[in-house]
Amino acid sequence: MSRIKEFNLPDLGEGLTEGEILAWLVKVGDTIELNQPIVEVETAKAAVEIPAKWAGQVRAIFHPEGTTVEVGTPIIAIDTDPGAGPLDGPSTTAAPSGDLPTPSAASLAAVEVAPAEGMVEPGLIGGPAPGGRTAVLVGYGPRTTTAKRRPRKNAAPAPAPAPAPVDHGAVVGDKATVTPTIPAPQVHDRRDGANGGGAGPAVAGGVVLAKPPVRKLAKDLGVDLRALSGSGPLGSITREDVQQAARGAVAVAEPVAATSTATSAASFGADREQRIPVKGVRKLTAENMSRSAFTAPHVTEFLTVDVTRAMKALERLRSRREWRDVRVSPLLLVAKAVLLAVKRHPMVNSTWAGDEIVVKEYVNLGIAAATERGLIVPNVKDAGLLSLRELADALNDLVQTAKSGRTSPADMSGGTLTITNVGVFGVDTGTPILPPGESAILAFGAVREMPWVHKGKVKARQVTTLGLSFDHRIIDGELGSKFLRDIGDFLADPEAALLAWT
Repeated sequence: MSRIKEFNLPDLGEGLTEGEILAWLVKVGDTIELNQPIVEVETAKAAVEIPAKWAGQVRAIFHPEGTTVEVGTPIIAIDTDPGAGPLDGPSTTAAPSGDLPTPSAASLAAVEVAPAEGMVEPGLIGGPAPGGRTAVLVGYGPRTTTAKRRPRKNAAPAPAPAPAPVDHGAVVGDKATVTPTIPAPQVHDRRDGANGGGAGPAVAGGVVLAKPPVRKLAKDLGVDLRALSGSGPLGSITREDVQQAARGAVAVAEPVAATSTATSAASFGADREQRIPVKGVRKLTAENMSRSAFTAPHVTEFLTVDVTRAMKALERLRSRREWRDVRVSPLLLVAKAVLLAVKRHPMVNSTWAGDEIVVKEYVNLGIAAATERGLIVPNVKDAGLLSLRELADALNDLVQTAKSGRTSPADMSGGTLTITNVGVFGVDTGTPILPPGESAILAFGAVREMPWVHKGKVKARQVTTLGLSFDHRIIDGELGSKFLRDIGDFLADPEAALLAWT
């Protein structure tokens, strides 16, 4: 039995088939422990850390950061018994941080993929599973395919692969970028080294030698690595080479730009455009919103509410000894209002299923959250069963987890009703689009001090505007209006609503 094992990208659940490697948390030569996080991967749902399946020493990393890898593809090789002495034949040696090593033919031949080790009981990792799939670290569904790069516009076609073994360890090529003054470099295929050429240092296939941090710097500065002559080891390009090239390009570009401005009209071409790849969370959000907007007939209603009493109730709540260590925001009262209104109008918490409507007896309350990777909607499971204090704790945990980018796919699945708090951006309200599978979403606007008629006199009161979008196949105007009215009544006088409804 081989002591070197390949670790495949596991199925992260929810039918996901691929993930982008965001960051390696280990490097070649590191000694790792069982279940130690080794890599951070971004899927269409979230960014997650994947733990090691074995303890041992890292022998090879097959895919660099930024690579999109399909489920079931080997991503790292681990020596599970490094104390047993050197392997037969040349071994893979550790490379400096940032470089990925090239495994030798002997070491690759000794590598054994974990699921192929003998017979494993059904349901265990590496064993058979229903439907002919294979159980992996999380869920099922690995594919025996190789990693792929997302296609980019104007990318040159890669040459046909040679029959020689694939080099899993090299980091080659660079990404396309556009800046106002420096021409965009051509896109290279990281695997095959296509579109070699240029004056820069190259290996077989015309591939530029540069570490990932240097490539990122070149991308940020708009420098074409292929046009540089490297001063580093083996002719590799260093940070100083890139910075010097950028300084020279700016010096040359400035007089040219001045002359161009004086003699011709402004340019509106690609040199003044930025192209952002659509992937991960942003891609999934776009697909879901498009599908929902053109599938469910949306209706949106609005209600402006005097929430002065609700804001005073929050202040009294914060002053209580048992609540002093809890972050209490207006969103907490809005969430409570929604949960109480659902109990009075359960049809709102339902799903259109073609020939039937599925009414949920549980409320998984979603909270839309803007993150660096895009919009996500994690949800509080069975929120209707929580006390006000438990609901406050759950909302705080949900928000903090989302901000740190650690929301798991499970936290974003199974939502039944959603709140989007657009008020945090200073917006009065909106016409939100329904998350797929839900029949209602509430937009909570900013709370502002405004003139309001109160007890026959115009006074300064705290006011907000609510916007409720709903699926008109399930919720008619009467039901939607009553549901929104109940939410407004609770926010106008929380104490009275609690006494009347509970």
